[in-house]
Amino acid sequence: MIDDAGHNIEQLEPFLKLPFPLTLAVLPGLGYSRESAERIVATGKELILHQPMQALGGADTGPKSINLDMSSQEASALLTENLEALPGNAGLNNHMGSALTRDPKLMRTVLDIAKKRGIYYLDSLTSSGTATAVLCREMEIPYWERDVFLDNSGDRQSILHALEEGKKTARDQGAAVMIGHVWSAELAQTLMDIYPQLVDEGYSLSTISQYMIKSTTGEVDVGIGD
Repeated sequence: MIDDAGHNIEQLEPFLKLPFPLTLAVLPGLGYSRESAERIVATGKELILHQPMQALGGADTGPKSINLDMSSQEASALLTENLEALPGNAGLNNHMGSALTRDPKLMRTVLDIAKKRGIYYLDSLTSSGTATAVLCREMEIPYWERDVFLDNSGDRQSILHALEEGKKTARDQGAAVMIGHVWSAELAQTLMDIYPQLVDEGYSLSTISQYMIKSTTGEVDVGIGD
């Protein structure tokens, strides 16, 4: 999964050209949010909403954010608006959200909308102790979360190291969810360069939806979901 699309098209384009399945998460309310979403769908990649949520410490989460001072009705209306502004989305994940993802009331609102609309929610796991896992069990929703961030450090060597971590997780669990970002200058080319090696080693890459379908039907191949 590649996060943070919507600021511009230039950063997005290299990921659209990658020759394997990819999930791309678009931020709402930005100048290029709609165009980014349209390009993602047109190129056959998977589109999801990258929903901003309140972070600890008062960090700016950007426009269209769900915040702790909102009522469930306000959060529901905002999330619905953001989803409908990006037609063709298959799901959503949180942008930041280290504070809000710990709040059971508002996360129940988020998950309830996802369930009713038949889309998935993926926990980006920006903080430990999120309420998502417990709520998903209660609401009988499949629970998925990020395993590895690919570009905490943006240099090629760090990305390759993160990929090795993802491969180890995939070997142990059957699959791994790895998240990168469109603004990471080295990421698209590094993924392109390493792709033939991943295939030779027996790994497959998939969208998050494909990963979820295989997992729930017991057909997961050893693979990496980017």
